[in-house]
Amino acid sequence: MPAAPGRAAAPRTVRVALFATAREAVGRASIERTVPREGMTIRSFLASLAQEHSALAAILPSCRVARNGKYVSARTGRVRPGDELALHPPYSGG
Repeated sequence: MPAAPGRAAAPRTVRVALFATAREAVGRASIERTVPREGMTIRSFLASLAQEHSALAAILPSCRVARNGKYVSARTGRVRPGDELALHPPYSGG
């Protein structure tokens, strides 16, 4: 159904913030991807990113994942349009 005149359609995208080696693998700090209205599991979403960015595939299993600012303990939760994921590979600082 089209948006009413004067109202923008709700975005169907998920923003992914990338840190450290994940950023290097993709070549930028963030990306956006369209998802179905009903969302999809975080695991499925990450698998699609790995297919799109092969250098990211090796990093994803060791990444900590945050959804909307909170770390997720399992990747079975859902990511929905408007969400933000953050991928934090292991890193150290000094």
